[in-house]
Amino acid sequence: MSSVHEARTALGSRLRDLRLAVPLTGRSLAELLGWPHSKISKIENGRQTPTDDDIRAWTRATGAEAQAEGLLASLHTLEVQHAEWQRQLRSGLTPHQNQLAALNARTRFFRVFEPTFVPGLLQTTEYARFRFQQSGRVFGVRCDIDAAVRARVDGQAILYWPDKRFHFVLTEAVLHYRLCPPEVMLGQLDRLLALSMLPNVKLGIVGFDVEYWVAPAHGFWLLDDDRVMVETFSAELNLAQPQETDLYGRIFAQLATADGVSYSRQARALIAGAAERWSALLPEHGS
Repeated sequence: MSSVHEARTALGSRLRDLRLAVPLTGRSLAELLGWPHSKISKIENGRQTPTDDDIRAWTRATGAEAQAEGLLASLHTLEVQHAEWQRQLRSGLTPHQNQLAALNARTRFFRVFEPTFVPGLLQTTEYARFRFQQSGRVFGVRCDIDAAVRARVDGQAILYWPDKRFHFVLTEAVLHYRLCPPEVMLGQLDRLLALSMLPNVKLGIVGFDVEYWVAPAHGFWLLDDDRVMVETFSAELNLAQPQETDLYGRIFAQLATADGVSYSRQARALIAGAAERWSALLPEHGS
């Protein structure tokens, strides 16, 4: 998150330098552009991200049109770092799934930590459907759930590619959160059991009794050593600075090797235990 703010602040500083070189006051520039004075201040101080048109207008007003392309490149890098869901999903759910599939195809080693839900690469069709329905409700995006589900499931073919390795670490809570009906979760748990047997897939479960060295504040995907993807309620963050990927690499290593984390038979025993609980919630078991 800090790198996104730093990048936005750096872009604002470059725009401020163009204004001061003329020189123009913030109020004078705002009047030239027909903007509220507060917009100039917000952009220069990194509190608002300018649009392409904002940058072009700014460089024209300050006689710095030659610098427009460089500034636009910085803006587009920032947009990749901080992709707001409302904007990213405006055209529906499926295009984003296709973008993820292309990124995954280029990645050789996946390290994934999820404290809340089953990662997309491991989801069943029906579990994925409920996840997309939740996203649709939150963001009010165009309903293309069937196509998005197909794209997600098609993308799971990389689990069987021999040149790829996967290390997933989930909290035990993932096996118990009520994010879908019991029958859907039972199918999902069965798939986790099956995928944990693949030779290139390592699945760890952080049990409820494991003491955390670092709090499981949010999930993240570490793709090779090049990028960390973090999903928040409002945006997808893509972190690529070496200090960020190194930090998340160290955090993943600690979570994955903490005393008491379950793998292999122990992990499958936790999954089977969760399945017993979900089975008891099926309608025929009700009173």
